[in-house]
Amino acid sequence: MKRLFALSLVTLGVCLMTSMSGAEDKVDAKKAGEAISFTMKSLGGKEIDLKSYAGKVVLVVNTASECGLTPQYKELQAINEKYKDKGLAVLGFPCNQFGKQEPGDAKQISEFCTKNYGVTFDMFAKVDVNRDGACDLYKYLTAKVAPPVGKGPVSWNFEKFLINRQGELVNRFSPRTEPEAPEVIAAIEKELAAK
Repeated sequence: MKRLFALSLVTLGVCLMTSMSGAEDKVDAKKAGEAISFTMKSLGGKEIDLKSYAGKVVLVVNTASECGLTPQYKELQAINEKYKDKGLAVLGFPCNQFGKQEPGDAKQISEFCTKNYGVTFDMFAKVDVNRDGACDLYKYLTAKVAPPVGKGPVSWNFEKFLINRQGELVNRFSPRTEPEAPEVIAAIEKELAAK
């Protein structure tokens, strides 16, 4: 009887572990794509479901028009042109939280980006990226560990978050790491090569 009881407990344990394993798989499947599970407003005021970028490699950057790093717009535009047909989408999110270096309204930001840097990649409405007022996208991005930076608040304008084709955050680069830096290009090309 004891042997039968012990065998029943082992069987029950195996069944529970199998069942729990299946539940975890379902949870993990739901987590896939979380980085693009938000709706954001475009610079033109239109609601954009970021799931429309599903299957693409996405580079999310908080931008500013009056920053010493603003010339990075030129490199962002260059990598957008070089890789967009291979599946890259660059998304710019203007932010005024760092030294008030993005004071303009949507029209002024759009004109500045077009006139000075020929920006054609998707630009979104001004957002907060840190503290209580941070938009949900940035709350999500800054809570995740992504090499080489890790997790935590955005440090300044032009911090870069790389999202793979499955909608998962895979890399985070500091503001001073230029968009065309070898490590950024290598990360983009690696994700573009993964189908």
